[in-house]
Amino acid sequence: MMGIRDVAIKCFRDEAQAILDLIPQLDENFDRAVELILACKGKVIVTGVGKSGHIGAKMAATMSSTGTPAFFINPLDVFHGDLGVMTPQDVVIAISNSGQTDELLRFIPYLTEQKIPLIGISGNAESLLAQYATCHLTARVAREACPLNLAPTSSTTATLAMGDALACALMEERHFKAKDFAQFHPGGSLGKRLLTTARNIMRTEDLPVISPDMVLGEAILHVSKGKLGLCIAVRDGKVAGLITDGDVRRAMEKMHDKFFNIPVSEVMTQHPKVVSPDTKVDAIQQMMISQKVHTVLVVDDENHLLGVVDHFGCML
Repeated sequence: MMGIRDVAIKCFRDEAQAILDLIPQLDENFDRAVELILACKGKVIVTGVGKSGHIGAKMAATMSSTGTPAFFINPLDVFHGDLGVMTPQDVVIAISNSGQTDELLRFIPYLTEQKIPLIGISGNAESLLAQYATCHLTARVAREACPLNLAPTSSTTATLAMGDALACALMEERHFKAKDFAQFHPGGSLGKRLLTTARNIMRTEDLPVISPDMVLGEAILHVSKGKLGLCIAVRDGKVAGLITDGDVRRAMEKMHDKFFNIPVSEVMTQHPKVVSPDTKVDAIQQMMISQKVHTVLVVDDENHLLGVVDHFGCML
């Protein structure tokens, strides 16, 4: 008798193999399915019964969040008024492991009459669904991961993977980017990071602003009080430079006793890294990484200081 973890490991292996077995099953029908969806002027309607329905709902959700308008409809509802949501501009994806599910087959004549493209996904390339579909994606599995070879396990995993493959191919063809994903997920962590701007997170109060003419002996106190590890040198309301605690330490090592009377302008960075208030946080993080800095200044078009964004602010 197999141990509990042995059963789990076997399940993982069986389902992983089921996904790998999809690779030789891919053919021109997959290309055709992607072309049909890309050419769709309406919406993608996904349908299926039972476990296939659950997979279909997830498939529709994945497509919707990655640039392909889609929704799931229960085929049992189709015969109670929902046929009206289907138009010739739509594409229907019908899922059935056997390819012989009666509830799905019953509305195929309507799709044919309305000339609505049908993408079938099943484990049986000889099924009625495969025969009547505009194109058919075969997701056949050798056996279910279920110890009794009865409960939909490997087959649902394979179908789910086929749906993900469609979504990924569509994303590639649509040149779908991370910023597009964020717009569909504004509440998620990725969405927040990609949609949040410098304006939303910059520090604007009690900024350590000094004159470029201030001597280092006085500036070092402002660096300490500012709690940012830096001071911003401003002349006539515009950013003139930046001095960091690292600049202070290096100046002390180099100048010794003369350090305290040296003006900030002689050691400051005259062209610090700046961004506009509308710069996305993701872009700021990339800049910090590539430029090896921990802080950027937020300025307007005339180089007036608006705020400061540090690495910690980006993380929040």
